Amino acid sequence: MSVDALKCVVWDLDNTLWTGVLTEGDPVAVSGETAAIVRSLDERGILQSIASRNSAPEALDVLERNGLREYFLCPQIHWGAKSSSIRTIADTLNLAPDSFLFVDDDPFERDEVKAQLPSIVTAGPEQLPALMSSPLLSPVVTHDGRLRRLRYLAEARRVDAERAFEGPSEAFLASLGLELTIRPAVISDLLRMEELTGRTHQLNTTGRIYSQDELRRFSTGADHALLAVLLTDRYGDYGHIGLVLIALEDGRWTIELFLLSCRVMNRGIGPALLAHLQRAASQHGSALRVRFVPTDRNRPMLVTLRLAGFRECGRDADTLLLESGRGSMPSPPAHVAVGSAWPSPAVVGAYDAIT
Repeated sequence: MSVDALKCVVWDLDNTLWTGVLTEGDPVAVSGETAAIVRSLDERGILQSIASRNSAPEALDVLERNGLREYFLCPQIHWGAKSSSIRTIADTLNLAPDSFLFVDDDPFERDEVKAQLPSIVTAGPEQLPALMSSPLLSPVVTHDGRLRRLRYLAEARRVDAERAFEGPSEAFLASLGLELTIRPAVISDLLRMEELTGRTHQLNTTGRIYSQDELRRFSTGADHALLAVLLTDRYGDYGHIGLVLIALEDGRWTIELFLLSCRVMNRGIGPALLAHLQRAASQHGSALRVRFVPTDRNRPMLVTLRLAGFRECGRDADTLLLESGRGSMPSPPAHVAVGSAWPSPAVVGAYDAIT
């Protein structure tokens, strides 16, 4: 496992997060050092949860009284096996168990989890202070990383709202107040962009991974446009959800990479972004092409491009070249508001004139 792979710490409670055993009537207490570790992990963008055999109402009350309840996503507090609890947490957070650290004072519990989930990292609470300075728990922290927990909480609220919504899915999407921002990338975007190229596979035109140095060169060169794509709605900020890399030539723009996070796949963001780019290219008298390299996972992106009016106009080895029709262009989805600082804000205002 790579040293930067840990994304979630799962805590036991009794004699781990706090001293004492709650169900035996002990006066449990969270030390200042432990509380500081919890807050530090959160600031590093590392998610946290709980797998504990305990009474859930009483345990959550202790966390609330200590100002720590908000830090733990989907806590599993019941009398079942802790390995089962961790599987539930991993499924809920959509993370692999090999990116988890399980902290428990009881060697038996650590062994039970390890037997069921061999790839997980386990530790006793006394090991945590040393681990906090190790590469396992010291990621390079981006702005998006610091907000990771809040974004998971916002997504949970969206899921609950969608389940409770009575009406067609189009009406629910319209109720979200989705606002898409497209702007030139800046230096502080590049680490997150590098992460996206390595982690985004389905809505990805090529599957190519770019380093920060490569992205920096594209962001400052006159022959390319590197665009950051961000999204918000009434539940919160999704952060960076995509990027577009465009080679700029007289009379033709060629998208070298177009990718969007899979977590917005069903929000209509792909069609909204493509409609903006099509209109921007037309406004500047340029044809718009896309280089597409088929992989074993990116067929959804090809479907998105075809629905947006892109048709094959050439091939080169394993690469398809698709071009947008120059006739009538698709309208942006009505439920997505698009704000753009590229090529100029006037492009957004020109949508109606172009169509």
